[in-house]
Amino acid sequence: MNSTLEMKNDTLAPRSSAMKLTFVLVVSLFFLWALTGNLIPVLIPHLRKACQLNDFQSAFIDSAYWVSYFFFALPAAWVMRKWSYKTGIITGLLIAAAGAVLFFPAAELRSFGLFLFALFLVAAGMTFLETAANPYITVIGPKETSVPRLNFAQAFNGLGAFVAAFFLSKVILSGKEYSADQLNAMSPEALNNYLLDEARSVQAPYLVIAGTLLVVALIFRLVHFPKVQEEHGSNLSLNLRVFRHVHFRWGVIAQFAYVGAQVCISSFFIRYAGFSAGMPETEATTFLGMLLLCFMLGRYAGTLLMRKISPRILLMIYSGASVLLLAYCVLQGGIVGVYFLLAVEFFMSIMFPTIFSMAIKDLGNETKTASAFLVMSIVGGALVPLGLGATAYYYNVQLAYVVPLVCFAVVLYYAWRHSLPAQVKELPSH
Repeated sequence: MNSTLEMKNDTLAPRSSAMKLTFVLVVSLFFLWALTGNLIPVLIPHLRKACQLNDFQSAFIDSAYWVSYFFFALPAAWVMRKWSYKTGIITGLLIAAAGAVLFFPAAELRSFGLFLFALFLVAAGMTFLETAANPYITVIGPKETSVPRLNFAQAFNGLGAFVAAFFLSKVILSGKEYSADQLNAMSPEALNNYLLDEARSVQAPYLVIAGTLLVVALIFRLVHFPKVQEEHGSNLSLNLRVFRHVHFRWGVIAQFAYVGAQVCISSFFIRYAGFSAGMPETEATTFLGMLLLCFMLGRYAGTLLMRKISPRILLMIYSGASVLLLAYCVLQGGIVGVYFLLAVEFFMSIMFPTIFSMAIKDLGNETKTASAFLVMSIVGGALVPLGLGATAYYYNVQLAYVVPLVCFAVVLYYAWRHSLPAQVKELPSH
């Protein structure tokens, strides 16, 4: 009985009281960055209306958010190297709060450019949180349970995604959908009032988010962070030497592909449901909530399954299932395609933390540098959706889902390659 409890504690949280409190606080960050990141699928159709965009232009909403990870991952790692994980987290919370506040003037001006800049700042803050929280969770407990522990923490990311999609989306989206002919028939004053009302619906939710981020920053400022072994003597090397580890190098490639696929699946889900299944916007938001609920449930299920199945094998099974399901979504679609996307969300739920943990395994003092590069690979979420958006613009959004299908095939290849004997060896360093 006692051994069972100890194993559970080792898996989910450290044993000391100070570290348990820190663990709980850091896990809460996974909820917060999911809350902001998973409002993107709502903002894409919303700002598409409010700022009168086409599919390709609306894809830049994804780009503005996710490209920030590329630019701020290394500065975030530098801050943590020079000071601490705690400093990096507080810095990220303050930057993200500033970006959330900017949604108010962006809506008043109905400025797409200012909306993009606000999203860029929010994501910059979240980059600090992810660069700190992911490796901190892996080093705060026993090394052998780092993968299930990170999957457990990431399950709260799924909870934040569900709250964003199922509740906040209904505050932002009005459900008013007019055809091009109906919009052209409006007087200039009526059209401006309609578009301004649509834009203003984001103000209250983002002000609440800003206030929440500031409160959390204050809590982190007041709480003592215990040092972890990895922080002592760790160096932040920017000479790319960490890429000599083959398992890490392929991990960056797989993470780039995975994040690109994840962003594509959810960001264009409302558009896919409307085009392929004829689903109204408000009904699609309910399905979006179910989509992200499947993501959360998949994280919890994956954490349990990893007690019996190795993370690599599970990653291989889940990525293979995602490829097959998406093939149907592209070729057939319809309401079945919508439900299959829910299943894809379940299967892809374990991929980010599993790839992350596998990629930084046994890197020692290079863990922070490796973490920064892995977070930089989230730029896949900025670039891959542009391919989906362009395909949707020139063809249709159903066919465009071939883009995430290819990305999951890359993840499947990584899971298979990770089992090769050469994968665990280092390349010679010079």
